[in-house]
Amino acid sequence: MSDTPWSGDVVSLVEAFRAGERSPSEELEATLAAVGASDLNAVCHVDAEAARVAAAAADVSLPYGGVPLAVKELLAVGGWPASLGSLPLADEVFDADGISVERLKTAGAVAAVQTTSSEFGATNQTTTKIHGATRNPWNLERTPGGSSGGSAAGVAGGLFALATASDGGGSIRIPAGFCGLIGLKSTFGRIPRGPGSILGNATAVEGTVSRSTRDAARYLDVTNGFDPRDPQGLPRIEGYEAGLGSRADEIRSLRVAVVPDLSCAVVGPETDELIVAAAEEFIARCGMQRVEIDFRLPKIMGVWGATGGVGIRISLGDRWPDCAPDLGGVERAGQRAADTGFTIDAMARAESRRAEFNSAMAEMFDQADIVLAATKPSTAFGAEGHLPGTFEGRESNPGNNGALTAPSNIYGNPAIALPAGLASDGLPVSLQVLAPHFREDLLLDLALQWEREHPVELAP
Repeated sequence: MSDTPWSGDVVSLVEAFRAGERSPSEELEATLAAVGASDLNAVCHVDAEAARVAAAAADVSLPYGGVPLAVKELLAVGGWPASLGSLPLADEVFDADGISVERLKTAGAVAAVQTTSSEFGATNQTTTKIHGATRNPWNLERTPGGSSGGSAAGVAGGLFALATASDGGGSIRIPAGFCGLIGLKSTFGRIPRGPGSILGNATAVEGTVSRSTRDAARYLDVTNGFDPRDPQGLPRIEGYEAGLGSRADEIRSLRVAVVPDLSCAVVGPETDELIVAAAEEFIARCGMQRVEIDFRLPKIMGVWGATGGVGIRISLGDRWPDCAPDLGGVERAGQRAADTGFTIDAMARAESRRAEFNSAMAEMFDQADIVLAATKPSTAFGAEGHLPGTFEGRESNPGNNGALTAPSNIYGNPAIALPAGLASDGLPVSLQVLAPHFREDLLLDLALQWEREHPVELAP
């Protein structure tokens, strides 16, 4: 029996179960022990006894048969805490599983632990009053990002191989990028949300952070497809994992634009240099055609953030404004600003800017089949304290931290974060690939090509 969790990907863990090299119960005990000994603060709830019962009865013939599952605290597991990372909701409990969790359990996953998130998923630094700061396994003084920070820290730090995540403005791709993982944000609606999820600013999707492309593909296979509890959901697509590696001819025909800053962000010099080098290597290896494009994305981070506060207000209910002192600074300021500034005129401006933005994104994809960019302006910043407001001496603002990832949330197209080596500070750098709507299959094949020379490495 191994006393450490599986260090490979999820698919190989299931294969080990099927070959009798390891048992689900052994893997669960190793995961629970590692979580208990960890200083990452990636887990905020453990359901050990229920997980032990499920592991003992696991059917390893299923896609996730017996695999310990870590679920982000924003996603519902019946009977688990429903704080959403917020101190005012500390006593809340989920009354039922979310759609994705239902499907993961049906596929054999063993729900074992809940992972930390930023409060309501509102920032890309996982530090809250209720749980404290989650740490990046590459450097404990740095953040794993957010809002899926606990999931990414745990997967990259070797605690568990399978974890859920969600992305309303970069919350899959940013933690994946900061922790050296693969992070696929699918087309809006590809994986249904709910039951009970609100539309909000129509940007949030669910997914996973993973150690391999095939793990990302299997997750899509298990969780995608329409559910009547989410009327925004898309029809089911079969065969993401089975189809991996079948699009080499299409890849060679692709027109590729390299725009590290997506014309809307301030990217640090070292990140820019590393992303350009990675993009050139990618294009050369795949035989793709590089093209220059002319576009500019309208500034939208402010209005996007304002419309996203609706879900927070629904969660707080009549606790607001008395609960204001117990909220994080960003969330408290956002709710107070909404009280005075969220008018019909503000909403009209937001919708007009969204329409303008969508036209610009469509123009971008008219000129290129895929776009290569940075996932983040820099490597991971501090685990605690304020979000950075300036960047390497160049004027910026906290909104710059999500400016590279939010465009694909607002437009709804899929995008994937891929590990692109280490910067001079020893932390991961991440290459982001953007594709048109519904082309997760293409992104996965591109990721597979990249992974052959740049596999995911767990934090040392």
